[in-house]
Amino acid sequence: MSGKLMVVLVLLFCMVCSQGAIAAELSIKSGDTIQKLLEEQKGKRVTVRMQGNDELTGKVRVVTKELLHLGELTGRDYFDAVIDMNRISVVIVRVKE
Repeated sequence: MSGKLMVVLVLLFCMVCSQGAIAAELSIKSGDTIQKLLEEQKGKRVTVRMQGNDELTGKVRVVTKELLHLGELTGRDYFDAVIDMNRISVVIVRVKE
């Protein structure tokens, strides 16, 4: 097999395999809470908007009834945040690339 054909096949394989990882459906069910939604996003990047319109974006590390731990904050290298769950008014989740 020629080198160019091998490169094309590898790229095609990577694109096909990555499609499942790119599109993540966001669904809510009756009885869901902000806590449950954030638990489902553990390890993924989310943006949370707090009362007063302050926003933080980072990876969900830990979710409890009272607190959310976000790591790898966007625009704030070397910082994490712990947020009062009662102050979160909106959770923004990226569902398409």
